[in-house]
Amino acid sequence: HLSLFGLLRDPGVAMASSSSETRFWSAVATGAAAGAVAGFGLAMVWKGRSAPPSKSCESCVTDAWMAKQKEVVGKLRSALVVPVVALPNAAGAGALATALVEGGLPAIEVVFRTAAAEESLRRMAKAEPEALLGAGTILSVEQAKKAVDAGAKFIVSPGLNPELVRFCQEQSIPVIPGVASPTEVEQALRLGLSTLKFFPAEANGGVPALKAICAPFAGLDFMPTGGISENNLSAYLGMPQVVCCGGTWMVPQDAISHSDWRQIKELSQRASILAKTAVAKKGSK
Repeated sequence: HLSLFGLLRDPGVAMASSSSETRFWSAVATGAAAGAVAGFGLAMVWKGRSAPPSKSCESCVTDAWMAKQKEVVGKLRSALVVPVVALPNAAGAGALATALVEGGLPAIEVVFRTAAAEESLRRMAKAEPEALLGAGTILSVEQAKKAVDAGAKFIVSPGLNPELVRFCQEQSIPVIPGVASPTEVEQALRLGLSTLKFFPAEANGGVPALKAICAPFAGLDFMPTGGISENNLSAYLGMPQVVCCGGTWMVPQDAISHSDWRQIKELSQRASILAKTAVAKKGSK
């Protein structure tokens, strides 16, 4: 039989061989040449790349952001209840903040659902400089910038927006995005987050659903919001993973419209007492 070495050394030998052998070794030579060309092409393509594609950084966690995030979460844990405020105008924002703080609720979330939100934050910050003011329903980086400029100390969003989270981390702004499923919790973990808003809480199954979500994930903190009231506050705060709850029952729109700050103060006092009682029971278990 012919060898490839012999074929290459003496082409005349190939002519003397049978036609079948010629066809066989022709195919071998063609295959070898094709393989060489393909290998060369692949090498050239790879040579043009500096390195294999690398996974992009999913989070922008810094020590400065982590420190501020921890500080705000600690204050929220002490506050227990966060009034979620929507103001049609900013006229009574300062008086409202004072009523809430005097009622025992020093953390306030002003939602950006009205045109008065930005100015309301400014007036609250001026009236109660020691209050922990947050901006809620933040949907974009631009809104976050405006909220922080107006006095917000932390950002709350209804959903998990990676662009918004990264911006807050880069700027050392505490942020608590909303989640409603294990998939979203995993996405939040990849972004370096450990404190999340369970929203809308009651519509997504309430306390049983939150317990089920918490089961596979250790070390997470939650701020349930949406459908929280005096009737279910204790059940949420009874969970070890719950830092605080957001709610609107202590800031009814009719009281805001009539500037009934006394009613809001009384409702806040009741909410504060109820929350502290629930946490005390949790600690005694």
